[in-house]
Amino acid sequence: MNSLWKKSLRWSTLIGFVTLILAAIFSVVSTAVLSGVGWAIGMVVVLIIVFTGVIFDVIGVAATAAKPRPFNAMAAKKVPGASHSVFIQRNADRVANFCADVIGDISGVVSGTASSAVVVQLGMTIGTNNSSNGQLILSTIFTAVVAALTVSGKALGKTLAITYANNIVFQVGRILYFIENKLKIKLIPKKRRWKSSTEKHSR
Repeated sequence: MNSLWKKSLRWSTLIGFVTLILAAIFSVVSTAVLSGVGWAIGMVVVLIIVFTGVIFDVIGVAATAAKPRPFNAMAAKKVPGASHSVFIQRNADRVANFCADVIGDISGVVSGTASSAVVVQLGMTIGTNNSSNGQLILSTIFTAVVAALTVSGKALGKTLAITYANNIVFQVGRILYFIENKLKIKLIPKKRRWKSSTEKHSR
């Protein structure tokens, strides 16, 4: 139990630090992109942020719903991306935490901040900034639309993630494989991806 708590504490500390860094990066990038652009482009940026949160939420749910057997069989045949898929499925709790909680929550916060900037720009365009009621109505409508898109998108995403869990995880595994083997960016230690049944029984 003590080792479990220590492991959980280490992961919580690490993911907290990663969240801090990513939140700062997301915030700076979104602010820089929105600075000096029109409200129409700003809306597109907000939609991209919302879509990013939904996509990562889908990956997180799919990781917890995926079944290991197909990935183990493909990894034994050395199918590209299969060993990465095994890693995702075996670490489903952490993958779900990172994708759904870290990226998902950051996307929600940043989309809210970006929405406020878009509302100000839109208000300047249509002349509601001088009216407190007009600005309030505009802010309420835009915030409600963004919230509705986020919630409905995640609801649809969860259905797709559960239905096509293995396919989604495998596609993510293939993307990780491409990044590591084509772009030469190391993401996962090779020894942690997959071990054959012979290696496991020989211990």
